[in-house]
Amino acid sequence: MLENCQSAKERWGGVSEIIDRWLQERQELLVRYCGLSDTPNASDAAEQLQRVCQILVDYVSAGHFEVYDQLVKEGREFDDESALAEAKKLIGNIDETTEIALDFNDKYLETDDLETLPSDLSRLGEVLAIRFEAEDRMIEVLHVAHKDLVV
Repeated sequence: MLENCQSAKERWGGVSEIIDRWLQERQELLVRYCGLSDTPNASDAAEQLQRVCQILVDYVSAGHFEVYDQLVKEGREFDDESALAEAKKLIGNIDETTEIALDFNDKYLETDDLETLPSDLSRLGEVLAIRFEAEDRMIEVLHVAHKDLVV
């Protein structure tokens, strides 16, 4: 009953904060990812790679277990069926990228052989670009589209 009395702003204002924190984590991931190509030696590269993997897994997990759920919940609250249908497709695309990101993480947690790192990083970069585009679209259709309704 109390939830029914809350305004939309009270219910959904926090979603913006969750998204903001998550996008900051995305930025850190990208900075660290790009920094791998500037790493002068194998020891530094291995250390940087472990940090990238940690942030990658944290970012992917936050999306799946926090952000996407909140976005879908908001879409349902506003009864936005078209946005929810689009989000379902986007989540399918994101799920495909999740497997590749987690495979990258698993591979480099188990090996210190960095011979294939450049090609693996290239593939990961392509996958992350696809993922970020889908995530940005989800934010657009499930959150930004309703921001004027949050009073």
